[in-house]
Amino acid sequence: MAIPEVSVIIPVYNCDRYIAQAIESILNQTYTDYEIIVIDDGSTDNTRELLESYRGHINYLYQENQGVAMARNRGIEIAKGQFVAFLDHDDFFLPNKLALQVTILKTKIELGIVHSGWYRVNSMGETLGEVEPWHQAPNLNLEEWVQWKPVLLSAMMFRKVWLDRIGGFDREFQQACDVDLALRLTLMGCQSGWLYQKLVCYREHDRNASLDTPIQAQESWMVLDRFFALPNLPGYIKEKEKSYRYHTLVWSAWRLYYRGHLSEMAQYLEKSLSYSPYSHTQTMSDWIKNFVKYGSEFGFSVDTYLLSNSVEWENLMERVISNMKQ
Repeated sequence: MAIPEVSVIIPVYNCDRYIAQAIESILNQTYTDYEIIVIDDGSTDNTRELLESYRGHINYLYQENQGVAMARNRGIEIAKGQFVAFLDHDDFFLPNKLALQVTILKTKIELGIVHSGWYRVNSMGETLGEVEPWHQAPNLNLEEWVQWKPVLLSAMMFRKVWLDRIGGFDREFQQACDVDLALRLTLMGCQSGWLYQKLVCYREHDRNASLDTPIQAQESWMVLDRFFALPNLPGYIKEKEKSYRYHTLVWSAWRLYYRGHLSEMAQYLEKSLSYSPYSHTQTMSDWIKNFVKYGSEFGFSVDTYLLSNSVEWENLMERVISNMKQ
C-alpha cells in the first residue's frame, strides 16, 4: 500500500454530534493522498458506534481518557505522511484545504508550518464571522507568535519532521498545548507562513472546551512562564517580556469578560498593572480600548456603560485608585 502524503489526525472525545461532519469534510477534499487517523480519547457517548460506518476510511484507535494532547501525540506516533493536519472533532475543512496547504509546503521548502484563516460558525454550521489573523501577525515570526498567539490547529498544516523533533504536545496542558507547541517550534527554528484564505470552519457551541475560560487563562500564563524560563531566548524577546505578559493578561481578561467571568476578569486586569507600559490612568483606558477592539473581532458589541458600572469593575477601580494614592 502506498504511503500517504498527508496524515489528518482527529482527536475525539464525546462528540457524536459533529464527528461525522468532520470526517465527511476530509472525504470531500479535492486532494486525496491522505490518511485519516481518529484517536478516540475515551468517549462515553455514541462516538464509537457512529464511527463504525467509516471504518473503511479511517484508522480508528481507542484509548482511555488521557486528554487532547496525548490523543494528538498518539496520532503523530502512527502517522505515515510527511505532512500532518489536525482537525478538532467539532470543526470541519473546506474542500480545498489540504490541496492548497500541501502546494505551499511543497513550493516553500523552508516552511515547517503553513497557516490559514477560518470561519467562525455556530452549532448548525452557520457563519458567525471571519478570522484573518495575518492582519495582526503578517510575518508569523517568533515575536508575533508570542505577542498574538494566532493558533488554530485545524487551520494549520505541519511537516511531520518538526513535530517529531519537538516531541509533540505537552500533556500537562488541557487547552494551551497548541500555543505552547507553536512557541517551542518557532524558537527551535521552525518557520511559519500564511496561506491568505479561510479554509476551515471553527464551530462555537455549548460544549466547546474553550468555554472553560478560567483554565484557558491560567494555562496561557503558564505557557509564558515556561517560555520565558527557557535559556535560549533571543535578547529582543526577553526585552519585551513585560509587554507580552501585559497583552496576554488583558486578552485573558477580555475572554473572561466575554464568557461572563467578571470576578476573574478583574483579577487579570489588576495583575496586568504590574506589566503595563502605561500609567495607571492610561492603562485603564487601554483596557476599555482593547475590550472594544476584541469585541468587534468577535462580532460582539461591548457595552462599556454596563461594564464600567458592574460591581466587579467598580471594585477594581477602587483598588487601582487606592494604589495610585500610595
